[in-house]
Amino acid sequence: MSRIRLNHKIIFHFLGLLLLFNGGFMLIATLISLIYQDGVTLQLFLAGFVTLIIGALVMYRTQNHRKEMNKREGYIVVAFGWIVMSLSGTLPYLVTESIPSFTDAFFETMSGYTTTGSSILNDIEIIPKGVLFWRSLTQWIGGMGIIVLAIAILPLLGVGGMQLFAAEAPGPVGDKLHPRITDTAKRLWLIYVGYTVAETILLKVAGMSFFDAINHSLSTLSSGGFSTKNASVAYWNDHPIIQYIIIFFMFLAGTNFVLSYYLFKGKVSKIIHDEEFKLYFRFVAVFTIIASVLIYFRADISQSSIIHPMIWGEGESALRHALFQVVSVITTTGFITADYTVWTPFLTVFFFGLMFLGGSAGSTAGGVKVMRQLILIKNSFLEFKRALHPNAIIPVRYNEKSVSREIVFNVLGFFILYMLSFIVGALVFSMFEIDFVSAVGLSATSLGNIGPALGNFGPVHNFAALPELGKWWASFLMLIGRLELFTVLILMTPFFWRNR
Repeated sequence: MSRIRLNHKIIFHFLGLLLLFNGGFMLIATLISLIYQDGVTLQLFLAGFVTLIIGALVMYRTQNHRKEMNKREGYIVVAFGWIVMSLSGTLPYLVTESIPSFTDAFFETMSGYTTTGSSILNDIEIIPKGVLFWRSLTQWIGGMGIIVLAIAILPLLGVGGMQLFAAEAPGPVGDKLHPRITDTAKRLWLIYVGYTVAETILLKVAGMSFFDAINHSLSTLSSGGFSTKNASVAYWNDHPIIQYIIIFFMFLAGTNFVLSYYLFKGKVSKIIHDEEFKLYFRFVAVFTIIASVLIYFRADISQSSIIHPMIWGEGESALRHALFQVVSVITTTGFITADYTVWTPFLTVFFFGLMFLGGSAGSTAGGVKVMRQLILIKNSFLEFKRALHPNAIIPVRYNEKSVSREIVFNVLGFFILYMLSFIVGALVFSMFEIDFVSAVGLSATSLGNIGPALGNFGPVHNFAALPELGKWWASFLMLIGRLELFTVLILMTPFFWRNR
């Protein structure tokens, strides 16, 4: 068995392109710093300039590349693209000394690009506004996918993007909006940008400052969860309208963006009859009812909410906090309005279980994804029929179409690998002398890209106390969770690097 021959130049050419993107977004953060005169404008400009120069040099040195990319090279570009973006993304934190430790800066950046939302910052509100905006931008960039963004540019380089799209979105199905992958990416980004602008305007009208509004919009649509306030969205517990707006857009962000496209095209029936959307909606509705009833009758809302718990009455407050936290955890956004770990022991376990759901396929949410849950449930029930009728061919059906056994096996394999990764993740965290509850919470939240965990790393705590090696391990879990396990883990197999 011989070693594979890779088209190294096209790999580095694409990584250089990603650095150009990163540098450009850093310059946008520099502009925000200049507008608010936060004292770090020069440092942010330097970070952006250096990133742009490195990216341009890499692209220049690899401009004469062979313009062909196979599947292996696609996987390499996706995995290493995320790492390169995270490494370069630490510069604004380091040069401004907002986060002087490289380990902490990398953790914060990886948490941003993977839209996890876990943070090591003890006092967010003293961080310069330009750096806070960059922090939110990392989530917005990662939300729809760095690779999908770049796919729209690849035709200019004479490179097809299908290999990258397959590596970035290896879910059960691929529902394209347009035959050309580049047009698909452009339409998705248009919807993504439109939602971001709409939420910013609504939050501003509802009472947020413009800076807070745009930052929370960037974090909401990306299912990220970074806030500009130490108390997260609980800072606005006396503004229920603000929280309902965020709930609505968190729900949209956790919905397949293809359905949003159908909505704008007037194809409402496609949304109504979509099985994944119906299950996603039912999950949110049922779990919200369960949580709100328990909060109202058994939890002390005034103790569990951070500030200003009841504006429109206890019933509304219980419903709002339940709805907010259910949507936030299912969509893996991670915003908080209350510490749900002190409501009741049942609700602590309840929200821990929600960490394994995830939003819809084709959304910015992380986690297992509702579509996989649906296929698992259907296949499990059909096993009873197959046991009674062993000779019958009983396929799993999704949206009235038969799902191939290959896809079913892929989903089963993903779920097993996900649970094994969760168990191994918790075991490694326990090696750092972290207690059981905190270890399983850290593993679940990192792998699912959720944000808040349990125990010492729960909703009202941050991750500053996590040991240095623990932060690197959490960063690794964030990465494989964001890239759906296979994309990263396949690089660690020996047969990936061989011809056979």
